[in-house]
Formats: sequence, C-alpha cells, structure tokens
Amino acid sequence: MADLLYEKNEEEHYAVFTMNRPQALNAMGGSMNEELNVALHDFNNDREMWAGIVTGNGRAFSAGADLREMSGRNTQIAEVNEKFSKGEIDSDERAKELYRITGGNQGGPIGSLFSFSRSPKPIIAAINGLAVGGGTERAIDADIRIISTEAYMGLFEVKRGIMPGSGMHVLPRLVAFGEAMYVGLTGDRITPEVALRMGLVHEVVEPDDLLPRAIEIAKMICENAPIAVQGVKAVANYWRNLQMGEHYQLSDWVNKQVGGSEDSKEGPLAFAEKRAPNWQNR
Repeated sequence: MADLLYEKNEEEHYAVFTMNRPQALNAMGGSMNEELNVALHDFNNDREMWAGIVTGNGRAFSAGADLREMSGRNTQIAEVNEKFSKGEIDSDERAKELYRITGGNQGGPIGSLFSFSRSPKPIIAAINGLAVGGGTERAIDADIRIISTEAYMGLFEVKRGIMPGSGMHVLPRLVAFGEAMYVGLTGDRITPEVALRMGLVHEVVEPDDLLPRAIEIAKMICENAPIAVQGVKAVANYWRNLQMGEHYQLSDWVNKQVGGSEDSKEGPLAFAEKRAPNWQNR
C-alpha cells in the first residue's frame, strides 16, 4: 500500500494528500517523502488543481522523523566527521559520504522535503492527530492550518538531543518571537487551544468536522480566480522566505555540530528504547 494517498477532485479543483503510515504514526520514513514529491509535482503542474489539503490517516497527522533511522544516521555522520578530523578522508570524500548518508538533505526542507510552501498553489493542513517534530514542521509549511480537538503539536527535538529542521526557521515568522522560543526551547506539547491563541492554527474543530471543513475552505479558495490566488500566495511567501537561504547556511553549520554530538545519538536511541536519555553535553 502507498505511504501517501493522492486523490484529485477534478470537478471541484482540489486535491487531498493523505499521509498513510498509520502503523508508524505517519512518521516520515518509508517511501512517503518520495511519493509526496511525485504527487506535488503532478499537483503543481495540473492546471485543473487549484488548492490542496494535507492530512493523516489514523490517529496521527505525523510523528515526524523515524527516530530509530535518525539515530543510525547520526551515528554514521559522527563517524564520517571523526574520520575527517583525523585526516583519514579529505573534504571531498567527507562531502560524498555525508551526501550518501543524508541524501543531500542535512540542512532541512529547503531541498526535497516540505514543499507545500514552495508550491505556487495554496495548501490547507487538516491536523487530525498528533503532529510533533517534523509533523509540526509539515503543518506549518502549509498556508492555512485547522486542527482537531483531539490533536496536538510540538517541536520535541530538544528532548531527543537534536535540532528542529524547518521549525525554528519558519515558526518565528508565523507567531510572536516569544511564542516560537517557548515552543522550540521547552519541547512542550501545544494543545489546540494554545495553538489557536498563539496564531499557529486558524481554527479548532471537532474530529468529524475536520476534513469537511478543510474541503469547505478549499472550495472557497477555488471559487476565486486561480491566477489571483496564486499571486496572493507568491507575494505573501516572498516575505516568509526572505533570506531563508542564509538561515539554512547557518543551520548547516549548527547541525554539523549538534548532529555529530554524542547527545544526538543518545536522544533518539533512548526514545526508541523507551528510557530516559543520559545527556553528556558533548
């Protein structure tokens, strides 16, 4: 079964992207990201598609990264960096190895992932369940967010000894700076009510009303001239993405330090083993 379901309503001009790994709480592993990129390419180039909705199958919107996979990847990154520091490999060999391990996506979503904001067409996130870490980042990459009363959000990465991906790049541009810092530094669970208060979501609805409300919003958008709608998004996203490349350049450097640390290996491993992490601050 596909890790991402992509359904188009040709008559009413909207599409629904459903993350479909319910057994893994829609964690971003398997073939989900590849399938999403293919679906978005189709969506972006289909002149009859004017708006999109992203949601999750089951009780989760998305649990973010697969932490077992992340622990193994961070261990490999640390080993490559150690070889480089010892002079066992040169910078070109190091770059090739890091690309092999990460697929070229060390610095976050500016590459192949989280492409909703880069789509010229509006995307609505219908947050049906827990959306943590990369799940929150996937939601805030959309243009409009509505959330179920049974869902919650949060950037839990600091609890795992790792850095958020796009979260701390985008969140301060969506909500007040202090709110963004609270979310990023505490790793606290953000309830629907708190998310609404801080402006992280547009609306809180009952679970059974979530997708119908998202479709209702999509239909309202699709009643308007598509070229005008895309113009609104283009102008708004100019500010949202202003100097984002410089942000990710800094993030690349920071991630090399954090991602190569002992704590970055311990945090995901401790979570996967259901125990408290043993931080070493190194």
